[in-house]
This record gives sequence, structure tokens and C-alpha cells, in this order.
Amino acid sequence: MNIRMITAAGLLLALAGCSTTTTTTKTAVIPLLAKNPVQDRWEGKSAGRFFAAYGPPLSDRDESGSRVYTWRGGYKNLTIKTKDGKTTGKRSLSCKADIVTNQSYEIRSVRILGDQPGVSGPSYCAELLAPSEKVEKAEKADSAD
Repeated sequence: MNIRMITAAGLLLALAGCSTTTTTTKTAVIPLLAKNPVQDRWEGKSAGRFFAAYGPPLSDRDESGSRVYTWRGGYKNLTIKTKDGKTTGKRSLSCKADIVTNQSYEIRSVRILGDQPGVSGPSYCAELLAPSEKVEKAEKADSAD
């Protein structure tokens, strides 16, 4: 029994020694703090505006004095083609998120729960819910006509 305990303790110490400790500089920390463009776009805005633009939530619940709405939408089917134009398959896209609001129905945070690679980038949710300024201007111009 003592040999097992000593072996286990030695193994734990060896594993603890495997983790390295380094001093991090500001440039090393920044990539760890991933930007959330959806959060940046919607924080402080009305949840009503979000749901009017993207559809109603699936469910809602109270959580620590906030209201959390679980939303899913942005359903889109894509045909995947090769560079020479041959169809190789289809892909379905959608986005799922928790929208956290305060008592004034103002969005406090957006937590992405389900995401996929987008049409032109790594996040379909970001493409859908936080489009670039160029896309937003084009959409506004289309709706004004």
C-alpha cells in the first residue's frame, strides 16, 4: 500500500513538473483573449431589436438576476463546389447562442453555444450576427430601395 502511495505521489509530482511556467507579456496574453464580434456588436442593445432581426428565442430562463434567452437561427444550406464548378456536396449552417439580458431587456452578453465555419470565415455566427460594416451598409441600401 505504501509503495502505491509513494508511486502515485511521485507520478503526480512528475506530471506537475511537466507544466511550464513562463512570464507572459502583453502580446502573449492578447491571443488568449479571443474577440467576440457578436458580443461587441450587440452588447448594450435591445434584445427586442435582436429578436426582431433574427427571430424569436427557443426558450428563456432566469439566471442570477438576469434573463437568459436561448436562440437558434440563421439556417442556411450551401452547395459545395470545387474550383472547376463541380458540385461535391451540401452543407447546412445555423447558429445557437444564449442572449443574456438585464431587467431593462438590454443585452449584457452573447454566449455562442453552437457555431460552424462560415461562408467566408471561421465563424458562421459572426458572419450572421455581426457582419462587417461593408455588408451592413449594403443591406441598409437594399432595404432603403
